[in-house]
Amino acid sequence: MLRKMVIFGGFVLLAYALLCAALYFFQRSLIYYPQPRAVELGVEPVVLTMRDGTVVNVTVRPNLGPDALIYFGGNAEDVSHQLPALAAAFPDHAIHLMHYRGYGGSGGQPSEDALVADAFELFDRVHRDHERVLVVGRSLGSGVAVRLASERPVARLVLVTPYHSILALARQQFPWAPVNWLLQDRYESWRHAPKVTAPTTLIAAEHDGVIPRASTDALHAHFAPGVARFHVLPGTGHNTISDNRMYLPLLQGGF
Repeated sequence: MLRKMVIFGGFVLLAYALLCAALYFFQRSLIYYPQPRAVELGVEPVVLTMRDGTVVNVTVRPNLGPDALIYFGGNAEDVSHQLPALAAAFPDHAIHLMHYRGYGGSGGQPSEDALVADAFELFDRVHRDHERVLVVGRSLGSGVAVRLASERPVARLVLVTPYHSILALARQQFPWAPVNWLLQDRYESWRHAPKVTAPTTLIAAEHDGVIPRASTDALHAHFAPGVARFHVLPGTGHNTISDNRMYLPLLQGGF
């Protein structure tokens, strides 16, 4: 009997180890869902070569003047679809929509370090030509946007369905796994939020089944007093929040 119990325990430990190993090696496929770039819009992307030689595509609506908008999208988003609405809402802004590595024809593979480095480089290039840069980050992109705003002179920051950290979300989703040891891309937005000085708007969906409201509330609490304001759009979900009539006015700085 004891021998059978030892053998059974060994199988359980082996199965657990294999599950943890699978989670470690396939973790980025659970975070990133690269999407192709829409071609029906008829807009050719601007091709940027980053410092490490990787080619990254950026869908751009150029515009002269001091104002620009940079948009970082969700983990399964083709950001080029945002161009018509953003161009109409911000007629005086140059619009830059970054296709993450592996997305929309961009080279390389997505990772937190790579996406953040690309965001910094894109901002620096845009800021050379535009004095005021509004940064919008949605879902996964909110983590990129917070990190950027904590270290660059962003004019205004808008976070759509943002989270406290991917690490905290992963702990909730995989309570059986030692996520602290396994997770590589943590996107700990709460660490960077206190350093943001740009006026910030957080926009949450009332019925978000992806980012729990508690995660957004926890992030909001880490901003310095007076920096961030918080809006919940009624009747919306994680993927339908931009359909609400209040969405674009909030991006524009209304309410």
